[in-house]
Amino acid sequence: MSHVDAGSHDDMTADTFYRSAAALAPFFAELADAGARDAGMPALRKIGLRAERAMLAATGGVNTHRGAIFGLGLLCAAAGLRGSRERRAQRGQAAGATLGDLVAARWGDEIAGGPRAADSHGARAARRYGAGGARAEAAGGFARVYAVGVPALRDGARRARGDAEAARVHACFALIAALDDDTNLLHRGGRDGVDFAQRTAREFLAAGGVGACDWRARAAAAHRAFVARRLSPGGAADLLAMSLFVAALDDARALP
Repeated sequence: MSHVDAGSHDDMTADTFYRSAAALAPFFAELADAGARDAGMPALRKIGLRAERAMLAATGGVNTHRGAIFGLGLLCAAAGLRGSRERRAQRGQAAGATLGDLVAARWGDEIAGGPRAADSHGARAARRYGAGGARAEAAGGFARVYAVGVPALRDGARRARGDAEAARVHACFALIAALDDDTNLLHRGGRDGVDFAQRTAREFLAAGGVGACDWRARAAAAHRAFVARRLSPGGAADLLAMSLFVAALDDARALP
C-alpha cells in the first residue's frame, strides 16, 4: 500500500489509510499523556484497544494500522514519560535515554509476558515460523529502528539530498533487508517470501540505493515483483514509521 497504488492489498486504498490515520491521532496523544503519568501496560493496552476500534470504524473493518498503534503507541508513551521526567529534573533517569531504551526499561517485561492475540495473522505466523515479530522488537527497545532504520534515513538523505521521499524509500529497503521475521511477509509468502523480499532489497541497496541514477525504476520494479507474489512487508513499513518518529524526537540520542 502506498500513495501510488494499493500494492498487494485488495481491501484498502490510500484514502483508507488517511481516514484511519485521522481517527488514530487523538489516541497517540492520549498514549503520550498516559506515559507522562507513568502508566503501566494494562492502561496503555486499554487505550490501544480503543484506538483499534476507532480504526476499524473508520475503515469499515479493515486493519490498516494495528502495528502502528502498537509500536508508535509505545514510543508516544515513552515520549510522554521522558518529557515528564525531564520536567521534574530527574536527569539521572532520562539523560541519554532513547525512546526505545525507555520502552524496554519501563514496559519490556510486561510486553514480553502480556496477552497474545491468538487469532491474528501475525500471531499465527509467529507461532508457525518461530518469529519474534513486533512483540519481541518492542520488548527489546526497537533495536532495528536504531540500528537500521534511523541510520538508513540519514544515509538516504545524504545520497539524495533534498529528496525526503528518497530517504524514506532507502530506509524502507534497508529495513526489509534486515527483517527476517516480518510476520506480514511470513503470513503471505512463508519463509520463501521473506527470502525473496530480503534478496530483492539487498540487490537494490547493493546497486547504490537511492544514490543510483535509476533508483526510481529499480524501486518500481521491486514493487511490481512484490505485488506479483502478493507480498506486503508490513513489519518493515511499521518500523519505517517508527524510525521517522524516532529521528524527529530522539535526534542525536538515536545514533552514536
